[in-house]
Amino acid sequence: MSETSATLRRLAARLRGLAGKAIEDYRMIEHGDRVMVCLSGGKDSYTMLDLLRSLQRSAPVQFELIAVNLDQKQPGFPVQVLPDYLRSRGVAHHVIEQDTYSVIKRVIPEGRTLCSLCSRLRRGALYRFAAEHDISKIALGHHRDDIVETLFLNLFNAGRLKAMAPKLRSENGRHIVIRPLAYIAERDIARYARGMRFPLIPCRLCGSQPNLQRNAIKSMLAVWEREHPGRMQSIFSALQHVEPGTLADPRQFDFAGLTAAIPLAGAFMSDAEEQAIAIEAPRGGCLGPVALA
Repeated sequence: MSETSATLRRLAARLRGLAGKAIEDYRMIEHGDRVMVCLSGGKDSYTMLDLLRSLQRSAPVQFELIAVNLDQKQPGFPVQVLPDYLRSRGVAHHVIEQDTYSVIKRVIPEGRTLCSLCSRLRRGALYRFAAEHDISKIALGHHRDDIVETLFLNLFNAGRLKAMAPKLRSENGRHIVIRPLAYIAERDIARYARGMRFPLIPCRLCGSQPNLQRNAIKSMLAVWEREHPGRMQSIFSALQHVEPGTLADPRQFDFAGLTAAIPLAGAFMSDAEEQAIAIEAPRGGCLGPVALA
């Protein structure tokens, strides 16, 4: 451990608490679940696995963890790093071998964003494995900042108020996907990964693209957070406190069926009520004499 043991222990306890709260709030994991922990070799998935293993030891319910990595056959990918790490920790694991790298490079023109096709191919491979191995939950390593960034990506580029749910049903309806790091900031994950000295593997697909819209959003949010500390958390909190009636989507709120709660005639004040307001208003300072030019 590169940081002092006490500092790292405190950080680990805080992250474990946040992950545990997210799991509890959204009922992500239940008794008897077989949880597939998707590992890419990045800081987020290493941290997610470590926190889930720690929670597993003290959880009031029993569940199984299976670490799964998709080997996309990227040139120069260090294939033994993850298996060696997982074996050293005694973690049950499986490596799916599927050459999605060649498909992506063949289909996507040079200079175009690879993420959409890459994620679809990855999802397909992972969902197939889950179906074949009786997996009940698929755990992904997206954190709080990913969720907020996705909100703004959809807002600015697609005109949709849409983010990433901490828990969702897969598109084919057969799997439940969970994001145990939903409450955790990326900077804390980075600190934890450095302290734990995880053997990180850089992505040569997503990480090699300089003009991603997500990078622009990330930079914008970093400036906001620097100038207004706590803004990222405030935005995430807004996603947990949505009021459809204050927005403009008729699919989410029945604006057409909205009627007054009292008959229209009752909306008019009596002479006595008007007189009472006229007497009270100056005292409150809200309604006073208006000087006309």
